[in-house]
Amino acid sequence: MKKKIVSLAAMTVAGAASAQTSVTVFGVVDAAVSGFSSRSEDARGARGSVKVSRTALTNGAYNSSRLGFRGTEDLGGGLAAGFWLEAPISNDDGQTGIASFSRRSTLSLSGGFGEIRVGRDYTPIFFNDAVFDPFGAVGTGTNLLFTANTSNPTGGAGGFGGSTSYNRASNSIGYFLPPGLGGFYGQAMYAFHEQDKYTPGSLTPTAANNSRAGRHVGARFGYASGPVDAALAYGNATTGDQFFAGTTDTVKTLSFGASYDFGPAKLHGEVARSSFQRDADVPPPVPFNDTKLHGYLLGVTVPVGVGLIRASYARVEYDRLFRATPTSGGDPRASKVALGYVHNLSKRTALYATLARISNKNGAALTIGGPAFIRTSPFTPRASTGYDLGIRHAF
Repeated sequence: MKKKIVSLAAMTVAGAASAQTSVTVFGVVDAAVSGFSSRSEDARGARGSVKVSRTALTNGAYNSSRLGFRGTEDLGGGLAAGFWLEAPISNDDGQTGIASFSRRSTLSLSGGFGEIRVGRDYTPIFFNDAVFDPFGAVGTGTNLLFTANTSNPTGGAGGFGGSTSYNRASNSIGYFLPPGLGGFYGQAMYAFHEQDKYTPGSLTPTAANNSRAGRHVGARFGYASGPVDAALAYGNATTGDQFFAGTTDTVKTLSFGASYDFGPAKLHGEVARSSFQRDADVPPPVPFNDTKLHGYLLGVTVPVGVGLIRASYARVEYDRLFRATPTSGGDPRASKVALGYVHNLSKRTALYATLARISNKNGAALTIGGPAFIRTSPFTPRASTGYDLGIRHAF
């Protein structure tokens, strides 16, 4: 009886597998020794400076560690169905395995019309941060525009850092233009907030963020041909709401990025502008403390034999509007410089080293990673430095 059950199970699996055109298991295992240091100073100079540092074995400092499964089925007539399930893993401690497919979990239908993709996926606005910075959005060299958009600049109320869908959005429907459009490409995304609507509205619970928060709308269109790649991206995330107060919080981001490959070197650049805005059905007597962020980055990659030199410089500045007490010395701002080298041992395995530093002014508190700044009076965040020494293997 047991043999019959095993045979039946084997036949079922074989039948399911034969219906697939292809199924691929893939992943990245990335490990590094990383060091972090966050230094604060007494602006008056009376008490000098204080520093918090950490050395750690980290993962994903060059490419994010992951394990994934993807597959396609040819449906005929130019149509294909596909799936992509990608899970984060923490190979440094082994504690995070396939507990979730939070990196990407999508089902798609593609053909001559393009591709329709549903599930959890990267947002259009995130692609510019990842593509047009030599360091992408991982490790100590992480794109400063990405860091600024996903971290509160001063640790206080308001500002950025409240959007959980800046780089990935759940419950989304995406559309991608088909290839073969003379170098033009594009995508659009809408992510549902999946909140309940009550009729009459007086039945709505008094809890915050249960009416509109979670929605994400975005698009990205670009051109890539030969050495040129350029794209314009936009994202609009609803990050909070208070139904009875009649307020809605949104973070809107506009980004333009470009790269040009000269052969001996490839230049990268990106400019971005974001705004945190609280809209109200009835404008308050005192305007809300909205925030705007603008910044840019410049980068270069230089192939050297089997290796690659990477370097970037970035700068961001926050504009706190309608502040009751203006910040002395101007708005919070930060700059970052990063330098790295990748040595490819093979197509799949590489050694790498990265060194980076962020300088903060006027209350900005952006870090490379690791420990937060000491912020007890009279100390103010100043510099955050870090390094990665690691190895990456892809399969």
